[in-house]
Amino acid sequence: MEIMEVHETAFMTSMFRAMNESLSSDTFSKLWSNSKTKTWVDAYLTEVSSEEVQTHCVRNRFFLEKIKQLFKENKVDTLLNFGSGFSMYPFLLDGSIQHIEIDKPEIIDFKKKKISNWIKEGKLPNRKIHFLGTDFSKDYEASITTELKALQKTKGTFILLEGVLFFLNKHQAERIFNFFEKIQKKGDYIGSVSYDASIEKRAAFLRLQDFFFNKKLTTSKSDYLTLSHNFYKEKASYSVIEHKDYFRYSKELNNSINLKTTDILNENFYLLEKHN
Repeated sequence: MEIMEVHETAFMTSMFRAMNESLSSDTFSKLWSNSKTKTWVDAYLTEVSSEEVQTHCVRNRFFLEKIKQLFKENKVDTLLNFGSGFSMYPFLLDGSIQHIEIDKPEIIDFKKKKISNWIKEGKLPNRKIHFLGTDFSKDYEASITTELKALQKTKGTFILLEGVLFFLNKHQAERIFNFFEKIQKKGDYIGSVSYDASIEKRAAFLRLQDFFFNKKLTTSKSDYLTLSHNFYKEKASYSVIEHKDYFRYSKELNNSINLKTTDILNENFYLLEKHN
């Protein structure tokens, strides 16, 4: 099998969401489906965990429902999606919400072109989307701050950090949250996903490390970030107002768990509110 590129994981996530639309509530991710990605997905489900379709759908559903709720309560009207990949939140949410999609330049350029074409073809509704290409391992603060200042005054922002922390190191993770603290105001929100350190010894996680290492996506099997609950709890300007994981939120969605715990990549979903 050929070497995997980082952007391939964004395609895979979209395909996972499209494989169970009733669970993910995402009716547009299937637009990104292609034969090459299906090959990666089939291999991943076989070699890592066959539960990954459901885990990705449940994660997507959690944040989709939270953003919908906060918009309905008139608390947020702008979504900043850091590491947006090929997610389709703008088209699943109310049309009046402003969106800032941030990811690597090559992903953003490709996504912007595709989205524009699909809107022209009537496959997608028109949305207010501001695309910004940047690299989280380099200087990104100034460009994002400028982008935010160019927008109309907002009621509140929801920053979504979904699937990004896993590929950063601890210093980069701290840096990005310090930046969030500077650009957000009291009453704004962060939605974040991460693995707890306890997962590092589970069979599924070890297989995940092997999978990406063998596909040359990483140079070391220890290139992945896991975070404890205290990473979020100890943020001075934020309060954790909700914390769920795949198992707990699956119960709320009546999603059946098919594998034993050690064979599932259990993610933690955090909702934080800025209190000062």
